[in-house]
Amino acid sequence: QVQLVESGGGLVQAGGSLRLSCAASGRTFSSYAMGWFRQAPGKERDFVAFITRTGGGTYYADSVKGRFTIARDNAKNTVYLQMNSLKPEDTAVYYCASSRGYSWNGKYDYWGQGTQVTVSS
Repeated sequence: QVQLVESGGGLVQAGGSLRLSCAASGRTFSSYAMGWFRQAPGKERDFVAFITRTGGGTYYADSVKGRFTIARDNAKNTVYLQMNSLKPEDTAVYYCASSRGYSWNGKYDYWGQGTQVTVSS
């Protein structure tokens, strides 16, 4: 079993930056692909970014491409989401999740509790 804990959320002005972190428990972090998702109030949870086990491959939602960067450090059991040029529409609770699959749209097995990101205009 994997436990995931997100951190780094907060309030930022439009155009600003935040870096989210997701720390994973256990010794098997490198055996999971990782994803970031977000859910705005009253909306469904949406995919944001995906990274392969080694970090050699990434995939992004069109809405964040060119602004967000996903990265991981397997030695630290941590995945990151660097968010630049933030927009009010990026406001949401952000979740990290782990997957034994090989694609961004596969099944995610474990989820963190989420961290709130609020972007003011």
